[in-house]
Amino acid sequence: MIVVTGATGNVGRVLVESLAGAGHPVTAVSRGMSSPLPARRGVTPIAADLAHADSLAPALKGAQALFLMVSGAGAHVDGAAVMQRAAEAGVKRVVLQSSQAAGTRPGSPSHAPLVALEQAVRESGLQWTILRPGGFASNVFAWAPSIRQERKVFAPYADVALPAVDPADIAGVAAACLTSDAHAGKRYVLTGPEPSSPRQRAAVLAEAIGERVDFVELGHDQARAQLLEVMPEAVADGTLAILGRPTAEELQVSPDVETVLGRPARTFAAWAQRNAEAFR
Repeated sequence: MIVVTGATGNVGRVLVESLAGAGHPVTAVSRGMSSPLPARRGVTPIAADLAHADSLAPALKGAQALFLMVSGAGAHVDGAAVMQRAAEAGVKRVVLQSSQAAGTRPGSPSHAPLVALEQAVRESGLQWTILRPGGFASNVFAWAPSIRQERKVFAPYADVALPAVDPADIAGVAAACLTSDAHAGKRYVLTGPEPSSPRQRAAVLAEAIGERVDFVELGHDQARAQLLEVMPEAVADGTLAILGRPTAEELQVSPDVETVLGRPARTFAAWAQRNAEAFR
C-alpha cells in the first residue's frame, strides 16, 4: 500500500489516480478533504495533518511507501517526527516533494524548512528519493479570476523566462519513484522542456481560450502586497526573488523528467489546453 499526502493538490490528485490506475492500493491523505477525491476502487481517503505527526498513524498502517508533500514551505512540519512515525509503521520507501530552491537557495528563510525536511528524510534510515520541482505551470491558476472577469493578467517580471513544470509530470516521476528501487538515493530537479515568461504564458492562455488577454506588469511592491494576501512574508519574498532574480540553475531546463519517464516533459501550452476551461 502507498500513502499519498497532499492528495487533493495539483500533484497529489494525479498521483493518486495514476497509482490506483496501475493497481496499487492507495491511502489518500489530506488535512480536511475540503476538495474531496472522486470515489475510486482501491483508494482510501483519510484526514490527517502533517503538523501533528501522531495523526498519521492510521494512514501509515500497513504502508510500504510514502509520498511526502508539505503545504507552504513546510515550516509547520517536524520532519524527524514524521519520519519516525513512518519507520515505526514499517514504511520502506519515501519520496519527498521538495523544491528546486532547496538546492539553489538553501540559506533563504523561505526554503530553509524544506532543507531541514530533506535532511530528516535522508537521515531516516528509509530508502529515499527527493524531487525538486521548479515553478509549477498550475501557478497561473492565480490569474484565472482576472482573465475570466477582465481578460487581463496582472503579474511582475513580465519577460523573465523560467521553465515551469507540469504537475502531472511531477506526479509521473513520483509514481515511478514510489514503485521502483531504481531511484533510491536520487535527487531529481523537475522542470518543463522550455523557458517561458509571464507575458508569453498569458499569450498561450489567450490562444487556449480563443480570446484576447492583455498583460499588465506589476511592480515589485504591488506583486509583494498581492502575495502577502496568501502566503507568509518570507515565502512571498523568496518567491519574488526566484521570479525576478533567478539563479543560473533556475533558468536551466533539467533533463530529469525525461530521464525518469522516458519522454520529454510536457509544455506549458499542453497544460494550458488541458486546463483552458478554468480561464473561460
